[in-house]
Amino acid sequence: MTVYKHILLEKKPPVALVTLNRPEMMNALNLETIRELGELFSQLSRDPEVLGVVLTGAGRAFCAGADLSGLADDGGNRNFATRAFVLEAQELMNQIESFPHPVIAAVNGFALGGGCELTLACDLRIAGEKAVFGLPETTLGVIPCFGGTQRLPRLIGTARAKEMIYTGRKVKADEALAMGIVTAVVPQEEAAAAAEEKLREITASAPLAVQLAKAAVNRGIEMPLREALELEADMTALLGTTGDAAEGGAAFRERRRPVFKNL
Repeated sequence: MTVYKHILLEKKPPVALVTLNRPEMMNALNLETIRELGELFSQLSRDPEVLGVVLTGAGRAFCAGADLSGLADDGGNRNFATRAFVLEAQELMNQIESFPHPVIAAVNGFALGGGCELTLACDLRIAGEKAVFGLPETTLGVIPCFGGTQRLPRLIGTARAKEMIYTGRKVKADEALAMGIVTAVVPQEEAAAAAEEKLREITASAPLAVQLAKAAVNRGIEMPLREALELEADMTALLGTTGDAAEGGAAFRERRRPVFKNL
């Protein structure tokens, strides 16, 4: 496995713990970090030992946003460099969202701007009690551009998302829980452990079923209901041919815990 400059990887099969490691910059996403994350998630997607990922940050922040300081000013065409940076960051978010297995953000501190958008690309978010979420871009004359204008409304509804985006206000952990941004708030130092525990609970289910359930939700939400229901039926039929489905049925009839083999 590649050694990275700005991220750390700890494998605890079936879980991989990925840590943004630029604490001196509050783990802000520069182009190098974005590319490292993309390469790592690509590798993890092919790793048979990994059935889920916990994503967190080193130090007092999860990720404080985007770091544009390294972009070249090519003869006054910095706007083109910025657009290319945004598109590359958006592609990373899409990659995480479509990662075949669940990804849980363990939000250990500030998740602002691009950092908040990074959490939105994950399947679930578990917050430490000192976590803070926000999309402050409009207060700086720009807009959220790593997917925030699209994923936040899908998560919490249009009106609440517009209020957060238009004002740029920050949301603390308890309010984020009430709004549905996070699924749990835990003591600050326990965020990563709680995310890992939740992943181990998930990976006790049939891995192929979880994988196709994620695909059904992600793809179906963009479809008309009837088309999405057909997708659900197709995936159910496909899973019915697997050994894990047979094992699940046998375990239910025999009143025992199933032993899934991801087959």
